[in-house]
Amino acid sequence: MNYEEIEKYIEGILTKKRFNHSKGVAKRAVELARIYGKDEEKAKLIGIAHDIAKEMPKEEAVEYAKENGIEFDEIEKNEPGLWHSKIGADIVEKKFGFTKDMSQAILYHTTGNIAMNIMDKIIYIADKTEENRTNPDLIIAREVSNEDLNKGLLLVSKRAIEYSLGKNSLIHPDTIELINKIIIDSNNKNLN
Repeated sequence: MNYEEIEKYIEGILTKKRFNHSKGVAKRAVELARIYGKDEEKAKLIGIAHDIAKEMPKEEAVEYAKENGIEFDEIEKNEPGLWHSKIGADIVEKKFGFTKDMSQAILYHTTGNIAMNIMDKIIYIADKTEENRTNPDLIIAREVSNEDLNKGLLLVSKRAIEYSLGKNSLIHPDTIELINKIIIDSNNKNLN
């Protein structure tokens, strides 16, 4: 499927607000891909599709996960807001023919992961810094991520934790591990 077909499909299943967010993520992903020398078309496709399962009803999500062998860890079981990344990664491979590396960016876009590659980081940051996000911390992270992807990643990851804590939501260990890895890598770079 091409971008226009995927965008039309996404528009048909998401609320207007979520669809506008997805378009913003696609746009921001292209900007970051251009800065960091990655495939802009792939970034755009992943960006528009990243929340494909975000508004799936809970019962449908549980059924989809069972039918497709998707397992949730203990934190995910207790935080349904995290399910859409695993389900979405599976859907885009089967429905749109996304490659594993493309679906991995969707898999990691919510919690992050220490195994993230550059495209994964681009989608993660684009999700948090697209133009519809107006929080001052995210505006700063947008500017920083244009200069240094890992510094931007650190800022948006910290903000994600603060946001989750503010909602009394669970924090996935992948996010904490990611923050720790960025800080350790940064400190080691400073030692050399």
